[in-house]
Amino acid sequence: MECVIATGTCHAVFAYEVGHLIDLERAERRLAAVAERQKVKQKRRAPAYFEYRPAPLRVTQEIEPVEVAAYRTAGTVELVLYDFGAISVSFGISIAGPLSGLPALSQALYGNAPLAAAARRQVEQLLATLGDAVVRSRLADFVEDYSIFAIQAFSGPVEAAALSTEHAATVAQILRAEPRQLSQQEIADATATRVSYGPADATFIDADAALVFDPEGEDVEAVLEFANTQLLEMRFLDQQLDDALDAAYVMLARRKEGHGPGLERVIELQVDAAMLFEQVTNALKLIGEQYLTRVYGLVSRRFHLAEWDHSITRKLDTLESIYAKLTDRAAARRMELLEWIIILLIALSIIIAILPLRHG
Repeated sequence: MECVIATGTCHAVFAYEVGHLIDLERAERRLAAVAERQKVKQKRRAPAYFEYRPAPLRVTQEIEPVEVAAYRTAGTVELVLYDFGAISVSFGISIAGPLSGLPALSQALYGNAPLAAAARRQVEQLLATLGDAVVRSRLADFVEDYSIFAIQAFSGPVEAAALSTEHAATVAQILRAEPRQLSQQEIADATATRVSYGPADATFIDADAALVFDPEGEDVEAVLEFANTQLLEMRFLDQQLDDALDAAYVMLARRKEGHGPGLERVIELQVDAAMLFEQVTNALKLIGEQYLTRVYGLVSRRFHLAEWDHSITRKLDTLESIYAKLTDRAAARRMELLEWIIILLIALSIIIAILPLRHG
């Protein structure tokens, strides 16, 4: 039986690293006419401690629709500003129609250069408006993109469980951006990460896309968007630490190196990375809202965030160790220099004492 979507939206999400941090209060004042604070709605029965710290700022801007395969984006785009210096851009695409048409859209969205360029232009325009609300503005070269296929309702009766049984092949094609038929093994792997709150909803999470069948799935979509932004920041941090380690290894290999500009740069990168790491990992408090915590845990595993976390922690520890060796070396040189100065002063005092005797 043909499965037809009555109401649904695909969110094509692009995350960018834009600066050291964003002063959300100042940004909100500059964008007061179009911005509103985003909060996770407590629509489910759970404690009220699942919140962003601080709440990101959501901005809606009008755009020229972008053609994507047989679809086109809406006339507006949403940008979410996070205080740790990242902006997430989300294009909305209406996906009303047969479910079997979505694999082609998913493939068209995968690495879509025109849409990524449009997202980057939106970020550049917003940065120009924000000005000094972004501290140490730096629009990174790379981007982290993700597709969220949000289905609110089907035109006919479709059980959520059917998406993982009779429609599993189509769901897998959507998640893997693959219009061709997949093997049973690939279908099982693509649809393995599934979470449901009740019998009438289901969320499938994969590395590059997610399918959310839920009439009230806004919070799930917000968590997925945040996780995608967090992955971007982890990648950016990892790259920054690689650069810092390269510079530190070069300094460590030199025989003569003191507290010069090179060491100061290493220290600055170390502090910046440590601060950003703490901001990103603590931006979303995962206590209380059990269902969204499960969603975040599953998407974290799909994104391998724990591995990124371990890699960054290890590199921070290595950088700390190198910094300690460099400072110990510099301290040893200062002590050696001080010892030579003392020896010269003693020798000079002896010479001064001897000279009058010889003169007499």
